[in-house]
Amino acid sequence: MDALPNFEQARFTAIISDLHLTDEQIENKKYPLRKKYKTRRFFFDAEFCRFLEKIQEMAGKEKVELVLNGDIFDFDSVVMLPDEPPYYISWLERRRGLHPQEEKSEFKIRTILKIHQESVNGLRAFLLNGHRAVFTIGNHDLELHFPAVQAAILEGLNLPEGLRPNVRFCEWFYISNKDTLIEHGNQYDPYCVTQDPIRPFIVRFNRVEVLLPFGQLTTRYLINGMGFFNPHLDSNFIMTPKQYIQFFLKYMARSEPLLIVTWFWGSLVVLVQSFANRLSPSIANPLGIEDHIGEIAEKSNATPKIVRQMRELFVAPAASRPTLILRELWLDRAFLILVTLLVLYFVFLQVDNLFRLSIFWLFVPFCLFIPFFLFYARSVKSEVQEFKEPRERTLTLTGLIADVSRVVYGHTHVVRHEMIGPIEHLNSGTWSPAFSDVECKKPIGQKTFVWIQPGASGARDAKVCQIENGVVTDVFGETSGGKADREQLDAAIGDNDA
Repeated sequence: MDALPNFEQARFTAIISDLHLTDEQIENKKYPLRKKYKTRRFFFDAEFCRFLEKIQEMAGKEKVELVLNGDIFDFDSVVMLPDEPPYYISWLERRRGLHPQEEKSEFKIRTILKIHQESVNGLRAFLLNGHRAVFTIGNHDLELHFPAVQAAILEGLNLPEGLRPNVRFCEWFYISNKDTLIEHGNQYDPYCVTQDPIRPFIVRFNRVEVLLPFGQLTTRYLINGMGFFNPHLDSNFIMTPKQYIQFFLKYMARSEPLLIVTWFWGSLVVLVQSFANRLSPSIANPLGIEDHIGEIAEKSNATPKIVRQMRELFVAPAASRPTLILRELWLDRAFLILVTLLVLYFVFLQVDNLFRLSIFWLFVPFCLFIPFFLFYARSVKSEVQEFKEPRERTLTLTGLIADVSRVVYGHTHVVRHEMIGPIEHLNSGTWSPAFSDVECKKPIGQKTFVWIQPGASGARDAKVCQIENGVVTDVFGETSGGKADREQLDAAIGDNDA
């Protein structure tokens, strides 16, 4: 691998995440609201190109380091299939998208790059001006781990040989200018954690696949089949029973009357796949593991020690807790109803032998069961949002390990800029087509980025900006984030432990 010392230093850094570039949904004339958020009218390629031009203006004549901080591509939402596939495609893949295998992932990235050619051209022009780009891998673009996928991106950018090294792919984090740790943040979310980004591959049916976490399986096998739920905003698909009923009657009763069947078999697929992935060992190469850790460290401007310590912070995947997955998929409630019906039917058969009752008497005890079921259903709350935001201890530990005082995340789609203990915490938000309504008339905080530039004190300052119609505005107002004192970091860890 080429040594690139120019990546060690940066004066101007722009960080974006969660663009979720994917394939195009052809507008359904009969049901125009179905996956409306994926239609071309909501593409932002032109705005992305303006963003690249604007950050070059903001840096003047100096070079810009662009960090594409995870979920830039959304492989999980791609459902297009090749016309003449050179490989076998199962019935499940035809309905929900191709499996995460290298040749299939390469088809998906080429599809995305072709559909979003304007963004590719804009990034190419940016790199031709001598700037550099760093891709950190998130939970929706885990298939970037495949060498063929990275090669397809470089091929799509069509850079001169001398400029190709200005593009890097980092496994899950990157340290900019020795003052800022940048990572997508999914490694602290049990629903989306990559079990081991150092060894991300498993063997299934004699084929190498990327091991997908629970959240990505849910997108593939549930959301891809339920076209009126927008995966970019949790409140679109995490609702109360009453809200689900109202949503179904308003939008889906005519177009998807068998939604409950789609949900049930999709949930079972997610459940089985989650546990199968959890039990599947990663492909290991004991003789090459240290060399690989060294490569990851070099690309991330870190040391092998930092890579190992960062890995120790990962949370356990949700598949380690079966009840958690059952609750999130609502399968616990489905199984409760099915078991209750089976028990009542068994009791009915015994009583019927004596008294010859009508089958309709079965509904009397079932109606008495409904209030208890509703009480249980309302008491179960989704924990997705609770786990998404990083804990103060995690932020402090990452700062201590990487010897930085600023941490930038993505993943949550929520813009943040705050001091948490001694750590300056920023979140770059999202560019994804996230809407709070099915009609896609109420967008949620889009097209934001983190901008880091030299400050008056000599240290770099960071702020969150938003670009709209080519105009950049400061979201919160500037907040200075100087280098944290090592003793302050140590003290914060000690206080947290106490």
